[in-house]
Amino acid sequence: MMAEGAVVEDFYGVYLLFCTNPQYKGRTYIGYTVNPNRRLKQHNRGTKAGGAWKTSNKGPWEMAVLVHGFPNDIAALGFEWAWQHPERSRRLRSVGRKKAREQKYGFCLRVLGHMLQTRPWCRLPLTLRWIDQKYIKDFPPGLEPPVHIPIAYGPVKSVKVKKPVYHEHEDKDIEDICTLCRKVVENSDKMRCLSSSCTLVAHIKCLAHEMLKDDTRGMLVPLEGNCPSCGIHVLWGDLVRLKRGCYQQKDSDDEDAEDWVDSLTQDS
Repeated sequence: MMAEGAVVEDFYGVYLLFCTNPQYKGRTYIGYTVNPNRRLKQHNRGTKAGGAWKTSNKGPWEMAVLVHGFPNDIAALGFEWAWQHPERSRRLRSVGRKKAREQKYGFCLRVLGHMLQTRPWCRLPLTLRWIDQKYIKDFPPGLEPPVHIPIAYGPVKSVKVKKPVYHEHEDKDIEDICTLCRKVVENSDKMRCLSSSCTLVAHIKCLAHEMLKDDTRGMLVPLEGNCPSCGIHVLWGDLVRLKRGCYQQKDSDDEDAEDWVDSLTQDS
């Protein structure tokens, strides 16, 4: 069982399990969840409790590492699939197969290192969380998580964000004006500064363009920059974390999960 730990709202995560059963010790399992505590219990209780058949009757299992901060389930499921099948993902062809003397856990971390440095995943506001300190292991040289992806430690508890309830006397159509282009900003397209005293209100694209104006690397989405209103230095990922519902679900099914994650970064 995993303690509740830190609270994360609107949780979408992909986890790596490690088997501690002497008969199967060293086996791993990669999965997706919106509730890591509940999901771990299901794995250890078997298929009748909702666990996966690959983990059933092979436990106990422990959650070693968790990647969270995905904007929705489609993005997380795309990450899960690629992590499970790096040899079939067109973005991970350079990873290669598991080496003969390479432990499965080490191979999973090597694949994860590649993924966190590969588009589109390196453009998402992800967090790498080591659930249990005994599973902490250095990534291979050159595959360390990028500096804009924070590393957290300890268990986590997921909670759903309650949607605001409007009363009849409240105005739901209050308009905000973009600080940068002076046009109306819809709530779904609104970005604010991390500083509570800053008055910045901006379209996602306007703010991204402003933070990229001195960048010569040709990026579509910035990694970091200065707030155009108050001047504080901010990470783009932190701005996205501050904003809930920044990335919207897509109704069409003409793209696979990986292509959809690509569209998230392009639409920003």
